[in-house]
Amino acid sequence: MTSTIISDLPKPFPDHTQLPEEDGTFVKNFQEHPQSIILTDSIGPILQKRHPDGLYAIGQDCGIYWRETEPAEKGAEAPDWFYVPDVPPKIDGQYRRSYVLWREHLAPLIVLEFASGDGSEERDRTPLYNNNGEVQKPGKFWVYERIMRIHFYGIFEIKTNKLEVYQFANGDYQKTTPNERGHYPIPPLGIELGLWEGSYQNQTQIWLRWWDSEGNLLLIGSERAEIEKHRAEQAETQLEEVETQLEQAETQLALAESQLERERLEKERLLDRLRAAGIDPNNV
Repeated sequence: MTSTIISDLPKPFPDHTQLPEEDGTFVKNFQEHPQSIILTDSIGPILQKRHPDGLYAIGQDCGIYWRETEPAEKGAEAPDWFYVPDVPPKIDGQYRRSYVLWREHLAPLIVLEFASGDGSEERDRTPLYNNNGEVQKPGKFWVYERIMRIHFYGIFEIKTNKLEVYQFANGDYQKTTPNERGHYPIPPLGIELGLWEGSYQNQTQIWLRWWDSEGNLLLIGSERAEIEKHRAEQAETQLEEVETQLEQAETQLALAESQLERERLEKERLLDRLRAAGIDPNNV
């Protein structure tokens, strides 16, 4: 006689390959993607030094799943930009489609939101449960602060060019104040976050940018290339100037040698005339 054992095990938690990678909404303005690229491009050299093993991930408009819901995307927030240290950029050889907290267990160090409106959505502190204990849609601020406990949270209002940065301390977010340069230090990375006016991808406006701890702007690749090009042109110009100076010096040396040779020949002719006249030049 055989018996069948029925195992009623809970279904395994889904991973990034089983969860939606988009929520069906449109990007709210044309600045969002270029803004993300500037931040990612310029911070790259800093993160490469900090993570020589390559263990870090940057998300741009990607979902961070923090709880299981139906539909699944209701249990996720999609920051415009975030950085997670000490995690691989790929999982099992696959590019990440989302970031799943219940599998990673490591929260992002910093999250940035580019607010197209007045920032009320990004500052929403609505909790998960209402006063009756019923589940409701929690606000972004509450999720980042209470659930993910992200160390730094920045809100950039694009319309007003207003930047706020919060730091997690003593169990909640504390609004930080800018330093004397108007920047917000991010001590774990040794950098600062601030506003910069300039042109990028045919858009001249205010952008979020990184600076180092001494106030030097962290450059994007095209800016670094332009500086290297300028340095190369300067070096070439200096080399040409040195070569010109060498040529001038060689010309002057040749003229001096020619003058010495003429003087030597003139002296020899004079000595020959003295000898022809029976005069010993040594006795003159």
